Amino acid sequence: MPSQNPLWSGHMGVFLHYLGAGSTGNLLTEEDCREAVAEVYVKHKTGGEFEGDIAYNYLVCPHGHIYEGRGKERGEGNAAGYIEDVGRNEGFYSIVGMIRSQDVASEAMLRGIRGLIDHLRHTAERKTGNMILPHSFGYDTECPGNLHMYARPGSTIDPSVPWRAPADIYVYRTQKWVNETYDTAPGYVSCSVTGYTGWNTVLALTQGLQHELGISPTVQNFGPGTFNAVKNHEIVPEFERNANLLRLYNGALWCKGYWASQSLGGWGEESEASLRQLYADMGLDHANAGQRLAMWPHVLKSLLRMDQFRLVPGGDPHVRAIQQRLNSRYVAGIGIPAMSLVPCDGIYSRDVQQGLMMAIQYELGIAPGSINGYFGPGTQAALKGRGSATLTGDLRYLFRAACYFNSPTYTANGQAHYLAADIGTDAPTGTHLGWLQAFQRFSQLPVTGHNDYATWAQLLVSSGDTTRDATGCDCITEITPQRGQLLKANGYHIVGRYLDEHLAPGDDGYLGKALKPGEPQAILNAGLRFFPIFQYNGTELGNFTYDKGYDQGKKAHVKAAEHGIGTGTCIYFGVDYDATDEEITSNVVPYFNGVKAALAELGSRYTFGVYGSRNVCIRVSKDAGARWSFVSGMSWGFSGNLGFPLPENWSFNQIHEYEFQPGWGLDHNIWRDGGDPGVSAVGRG
Repeated sequence: MPSQNPLWSGHMGVFLHYLGAGSTGNLLTEEDCREAVAEVYVKHKTGGEFEGDIAYNYLVCPHGHIYEGRGKERGEGNAAGYIEDVGRNEGFYSIVGMIRSQDVASEAMLRGIRGLIDHLRHTAERKTGNMILPHSFGYDTECPGNLHMYARPGSTIDPSVPWRAPADIYVYRTQKWVNETYDTAPGYVSCSVTGYTGWNTVLALTQGLQHELGISPTVQNFGPGTFNAVKNHEIVPEFERNANLLRLYNGALWCKGYWASQSLGGWGEESEASLRQLYADMGLDHANAGQRLAMWPHVLKSLLRMDQFRLVPGGDPHVRAIQQRLNSRYVAGIGIPAMSLVPCDGIYSRDVQQGLMMAIQYELGIAPGSINGYFGPGTQAALKGRGSATLTGDLRYLFRAACYFNSPTYTANGQAHYLAADIGTDAPTGTHLGWLQAFQRFSQLPVTGHNDYATWAQLLVSSGDTTRDATGCDCITEITPQRGQLLKANGYHIVGRYLDEHLAPGDDGYLGKALKPGEPQAILNAGLRFFPIFQYNGTELGNFTYDKGYDQGKKAHVKAAEHGIGTGTCIYFGVDYDATDEEITSNVVPYFNGVKAALAELGSRYTFGVYGSRNVCIRVSKDAGARWSFVSGMSWGFSGNLGFPLPENWSFNQIHEYEFQPGWGLDHNIWRDGGDPGVSAVGRG
């Protein structure tokens, strides 16, 4: 029947409800669900509370089916009171997820609620707003039970945001508990209560750990102080009596994806079994009581990070075996002071590369206390000596692991993959030799088939051997006829120069780096070629949008044409900072799509290339179609240069910056044979 409330509109949003205490394990079929809806209807109709009708507008069952209660005519199930001066019943629809206190929502139910909210917002006769609230909002009730973690804007049932897999109720309870428990601890930063783990959750758990161990104020970092406090505590979880510490450990296991005690304050066989599995996943020996205790600070530190220790989608089991060996031998066995447990997810990453470097330093004979993972003079000297001799045992294993990490390499016939069977053998094999020679050839190194210093360096850091000869360079300085002759005399054949500068003369940051009129011909007259670079403030994320790429693509075209640069020339657009993979997706690739659109609109006279880290170059080439890559290899500390191979289409690798002459800085670039030919002639624009 029509609403007896003339103020009813439902325009504010929706309230979420559940069915109360117990379990809906009996709702196995659609018929079961229809009977459950009928029971709610009868109870409400005869209870005298809801104007002789069911209280809810809609009910959504575990199978995702939507049942109409009061429909779109009135809402009465949201309790008395007001939100923003609008009655809870007058301004909101009420939606029931058909679960009880012991249940969690199925994906089908969540998708059903999401679709229903989308309908109510966009196609219903009486459209609703963007609020999504739990029945308990401002009201003393347990409702909507475990749906509470979805009862908010921005959750996966909100159709205005992308769909996300169902949240974890135990992660949700952990987040809720840690905030409630440590809210007043000095320095504590609350985490989001969403049921999805993340850095803000594990850092909140870290601060809870610090508080329990007497560290104040707490900080969002598991540093040496926290590590030593755990070490000095000298108690592994099975013997721990501090219930809050056990809650933190259980919560950390849940957040890492391991099953743990459903009662956070206990430590039963479920938790201990998961901890045993975690030790095994890390490559550690839980059965060894001494190692179990000694490694606990390392294990807890890794638990309170986002590192993964099980094979992830896209992970390589052979990479994972190397990761586990690094942990077993060099953290648990040798005990290198500076080394933490590396992830064991099958992905070659920055942290794994750092662990590999420390392991190599140890096998080269560097004292454990001096090992730092830095590719410094001591490590370089050791690689030129012991590292370049005949390898056996663990050092040979690490060299071959580095080969596997840098696979595939590329040949004229396509990809060449390093065989996993070659990693762990001391025997010389033709497949190892063939891959190593292909890698050296692709990297433009002398093809020795040997573990010489240049090959070690190329395997370990993006700059490789910075002292090797190179025929390419780039600079911000005008190439006059005299400078061109100097470059030629010093073995350079090609120089990179900037087409334009985003700052005007007189600005404090003005560099005067743009090509000058007549400069291209002066370069060519010196017997050199050149390649054009375009970079407007490419050192920060804000520069990279589709619109800016489109605008800068047009500017680059105009400038290149003004200098008479011919058709088909590749212009390199710069990403001169350590862009993360997420930033490459959100900003950098759209920027290059803008560049591509602009160049195409102007007749595709020029192609485009990308300057940046290895990952930037790989992603932009794959996702936006860059013709050539100009790799910022000398920035070997960039995360985008650690754990990524040279891109297949690399043409220049920038390996060293130095002062060529007083006041004239130069970047030393390896120019790949058969790569971008650059500009060899200019004409009228």
